Amino acid sequence: MTRATTGTAVLVLEDGRAFHGTPYGAEGETFGEMVFSTGMTGYQETLTDPSYHRQIVAMTAPHIGNTGVNDEDPESSRIWVAGYVVREPARVASNWRSRRSLDEELRAQGVVGIAMPGTRALTRHLRERGAMRAGVFTSPAAPVEELAEKVRNSPSMVGADLAKEVSTAEPYVVPAHGRKRFTVAAVDLGIKAMTPYRMAERGCEVHVLPAGATAADILALDPDGVFLSNGPGDPATADYAVEALTGVLDAGRPVFGICFGNQILGRALGLGTYKLRYGHRGVNQPVQDRRTGKVDISAHNHGFAVRAPLDGPFDTPYGRAEVSHVNLNDDCVEGLRLLDYPGFSVQYHPEAAAGPHDAAGLFDEFCALMARPDTTVKAEGESV
Repeated sequence: MTRATTGTAVLVLEDGRAFHGTPYGAEGETFGEMVFSTGMTGYQETLTDPSYHRQIVAMTAPHIGNTGVNDEDPESSRIWVAGYVVREPARVASNWRSRRSLDEELRAQGVVGIAMPGTRALTRHLRERGAMRAGVFTSPAAPVEELAEKVRNSPSMVGADLAKEVSTAEPYVVPAHGRKRFTVAAVDLGIKAMTPYRMAERGCEVHVLPAGATAADILALDPDGVFLSNGPGDPATADYAVEALTGVLDAGRPVFGICFGNQILGRALGLGTYKLRYGHRGVNQPVQDRRTGKVDISAHNHGFAVRAPLDGPFDTPYGRAEVSHVNLNDDCVEGLRLLDYPGFSVQYHPEAAAGPHDAAGLFDEFCALMARPDTTVKAEGESV
């Protein structure tokens, strides 16, 4: 039997493949779905994105930690990844905003990681075999075969209901910047901090609600629009979010969803969802707007997708709808738009944290939808 070398670290996949390296961050053991992120930048935003809850993330960029960790860029109050895999950690963190090294931050938050030379081989393996469960073990005493069995006994991402685990426990408000134009009810399924900030920049007072908020809770705010955030887990388990959104749609309020919110809108329209082979994660995914042909480079973090007809409008309980955006790498559905109702969604992250900014205009589209006098109540003193 192959035995992991004592004093080192090992990453073990559920199919038995092992990668050896050195501990990076906290020591111990951790389990999660093994995924890879292709972003060349934005590691701090990746680590603190709640959508990565219960995932071990491998970075394909070879050098990680160069700019250290600051207190301005986190997307939530903590690191959410289950484990972290890098090729070569930065020896020195150098940036005027840096407060500490990435290694120090990982250790402080108890995130087990590994630095190893095989990140390219790992990524190729996942692209060929698909995302799978994994474990990171520092100074393991057991044979790799026993570690692989522990990995296979860990929870699967399929069937995992995780949105409530990362959502806010209590509602809170992000005030509008300057004059208030709209009231937005944002359902936190794993929201990133930059998302309500982008809406606040556009005059939205954003009321962030827990993942379990009902339609009655949402409509009690008399919102001009309702936003459904990104988040982790299998959308097939989030019946509570689908039920709440159905009530919002019945009430005729404008709706905008991103990532997990796109999948919830799809389910509310009667569509199914499915697990992608290895998902889309990074800040360099090409997405085409089918109405205009324009291609945006966009930020992604999703392992599930909506199954919808690509060949034109289809009927839903809320009128006709269409696939508005597709991923040019694999033709995955990247957006939905209702044609007879004020609602749309995308499968990616327009808040641009960290970058790119191509899709930031989607927040303007949401504001334009809320400003239509036939679909929303005007904000006080607003002329539309």
